[in-house]
Amino acid sequence: MLAKLGIAPIAWSNDDLPELGGETTLETCLRESAAAGFTGVETGGKFPKTAAGLRPKLAEFGLNLASGWFSGTVLDAPDDLAAEKDRVAPQLALFRELGAACLAYGETAGTIQNVRSAPLATRRRLSEDQIKVYGRRLTRFAEHCADAGMPLGFHHHMATAIETEQDLDLLMQHTGPAVGLLYDAGHMRFAGGDVLRVIGKHGKRIIHAHMKDVRGPVIAGLDRSKQSFLDAVLEGAFTVPGDGAIDFMAVVQRLADVGYEGWFVVEAEQDPAKAPPAEYAGIGYRTLTAALAKAGYTLAPRG
Repeated sequence: MLAKLGIAPIAWSNDDLPELGGETTLETCLRESAAAGFTGVETGGKFPKTAAGLRPKLAEFGLNLASGWFSGTVLDAPDDLAAEKDRVAPQLALFRELGAACLAYGETAGTIQNVRSAPLATRRRLSEDQIKVYGRRLTRFAEHCADAGMPLGFHHHMATAIETEQDLDLLMQHTGPAVGLLYDAGHMRFAGGDVLRVIGKHGKRIIHAHMKDVRGPVIAGLDRSKQSFLDAVLEGAFTVPGDGAIDFMAVVQRLADVGYEGWFVVEAEQDPAKAPPAEYAGIGYRTLTAALAKAGYTLAPRG
């Protein structure tokens, strides 16, 4: 089985909290990502938005494009999805041209993930009937993306309408095969879900994997009626594999058991002043390479 190791730029610069790494250059992020051993990166706010701009920047550091976030609003979009299709078109073209694995689709209609004043407990919740309707619409959007040459990986996420294990179960039940799953261990643990059980149930839908760890004491100590997702980030809820509460040996083995091959992306939004990105990138890389080797994966070479 083949594994690719990537990292997200959010450890260097947080687009939702510009005070975290706002001064850090894209070049620093890419240089330190490559130096840690990673062969790919996901996009962020400082990345060029065209292939002509991004390709040479990645090539300068010997990196590939793994994927990147798209802030979708299919949940509240008109049924024809015309505006969503127009909005995603440039990103689909960029990702297709640079060989990304998938579009990392996050549902941001009604999200509070970027609202510092909105407590976690106030996040949007959907009934099963609402998820049925949303699932049909999301499937059509995913089919459109697939027709444009780019699979859609749905990113379950704290402080959004699809947050918990139950939310995800219902979404997978009420979407077609065009909707792939971007599995995120950290977000699922934060939401109270069982990170291994989710892989067992939905492993065949997983097309991309975020290897995010959590600090258990921080999460346990949150007052979700008062504190927001961004408050949790600032308090250090997330970290890299090997520095938190999740057993990534078990996670990677379970992904191997269901036959997952592809990108394993370290993603951990932290305060870079407290968690130096280059240092923590190294921790994540060493933890994952050990877990991947034990599970029988072969690492894809650079290039």
